[in-house]
Amino acid sequence: MATVAELKAVLKDTLEKRGVLGHLKARIRAEVFNALDDDHEPRPSLSHENLLINELIREYLEFNKYKFTASVLIAESGQPIVPLDRQFLIRELNAFEDSKDNSM
Repeated sequence: MATVAELKAVLKDTLEKRGVLGHLKARIRAEVFNALDDDHEPRPSLSHENLLINELIREYLEFNKYKFTASVLIAESGQPIVPLDRQFLIRELNAFEDSKDNSM
């Protein structure tokens, strides 16, 4: 019969292999941050450049399915909750979009 320690090890290994453990840790971090965040303290205003940089970082995080990391970025930076229009970003950055995969 398996010991409690062995069962814990198997459970942890299984959750890690499925990618659930990292997801849970990220979710807990995001929830702790939200609980500790002081909504009454005003955020510094974002410069135009920082707004664009944060939006690129958000796009990267969301593309890679780091949604809890993205939610912390949005909360900490004061970035608008609604993402900037992709065409606006392309124009502002003088970038071009590859029509095959919609990436910049």
